[in-house]
Amino acid sequence: MIKSARYLSFMCATLLSSFSGAAAQETMYVAGFGGSVEATFREKIIPAFEAKTGTKIVYVAGNSTDTLAKLQAQKDKPEISVALIDDGPMNTAVQFGLCTKIEDGPHLQDVYPNARKPGDLSIGLGYGATGLVYNTEVFKSKGWAEPTSWKDLADSKFEGKVIMPPISNGFGLLGLIMQARLNGGSESDIDPGFDAMKEISANVLAFEPAPGRMAELLQTGEASLGVWGSGRVRALVAQGAPVKFVFPEEGAAIILTEMCPVAGAPHAKQAQEFIQHLLSPEIQTIIGQREGWGPVNSKAELAPEETVGMVYGEEMVKSMIAVDYGVINPKRQEWTNRWNREVER
Repeated sequence: MIKSARYLSFMCATLLSSFSGAAAQETMYVAGFGGSVEATFREKIIPAFEAKTGTKIVYVAGNSTDTLAKLQAQKDKPEISVALIDDGPMNTAVQFGLCTKIEDGPHLQDVYPNARKPGDLSIGLGYGATGLVYNTEVFKSKGWAEPTSWKDLADSKFEGKVIMPPISNGFGLLGLIMQARLNGGSESDIDPGFDAMKEISANVLAFEPAPGRMAELLQTGEASLGVWGSGRVRALVAQGAPVKFVFPEEGAAIILTEMCPVAGAPHAKQAQEFIQHLLSPEIQTIIGQREGWGPVNSKAELAPEETVGMVYGEEMVKSMIAVDYGVINPKRQEWTNRWNREVER
C-alpha cells in the first residue's frame, strides 16, 4: 500500500512537471505597440491565432525604442519571439543581428516588393506616410487652394501658420529628407535639405514634438498647414476635426511598421506562423480598418470610404518614397545637433 502511494505520488509529480513544461512551451511572447494597436491585437488578432494553433500569446506593449532595447538586453537569451518595430529602429535591429530570416509561407508572395526587406530579415506589417496636413476650414475661409507640394511649406502666405515635429521625431526627420531630395540632395547629401528647412522655418509656428499639441493646433486653426503622418491625421479626422491629409505630388515618404522573428528565440516555428497570420488578407484588412495602416498584402480588400488618407493599392504603393535608414541612422545625432544650431533656434 505504501509502495502504491509512493508510485502514485511519483506519477502525479511527473505529470504535473510535464504539464508545466508543455504549458511553458506553448506560451510565446510578442512585443508591439501600445494604445489602440495593443487593443486591436488583443481583441481581433491574437484570439484567432490562439484558437487555430493552440499557442498562447503574451503581448508585451511598448514603443519601438523600448522594444529594441529589450531585444538588445535579451540578445544572449531571447524571451520575445516576434517583434513589431518602426522601420528606422528595425534597421538597427537587423544590423545588430537581432532578427532571423522569414521563411516562405502562404502569404509571402502576395506582399508588395517595397514591404519586403533585404534577406527577408524583416517585413512590413502596414504602410503609413509622411506628407502634408491642412485645416480645411481655414483654407476655405482664406480662399486658398488645397496644398499639393512639399514646396508649399515655404510659401510666405503661411508665415506663422506651419507646424511640424522636430528632427527627433520620425515625421520631422522624413520632412527634412524629402526637402533634401526635392532640392537635388539625398540622405547621403543632406545639405540641400537643411538649406530648405532654414527657409521654411520662417513660416513655422512651432516644431512640436507632442502629438496632442500638434492635433490641438491643427484642429483650432492656429496652425493651418503642417507635416505629419497619415495615421495621425486619420485619427484626428475620426474625431471630427476639420483637417485633411495630402499626398504631395512629388511623393510621400513611406512609414513602414515592420516585424521580424527574433534570432535565437524560443518557438521559432510558431513565430513564423504568427508572421504569416499577420500577413494574411483577413488580418491585413482588420489592421487597415482599425489602425488605418495600408495593407502590405496586395489581396487585402477595403471599401473605398475606408481608404481615404491611407496608402492603399498597387499604384499608390509604387508611388511612395522609401528612405535608406542604413545611411540615416549613423547620422541622426550629427543631424540633430545641426538642426538645433541652424533650424530650430
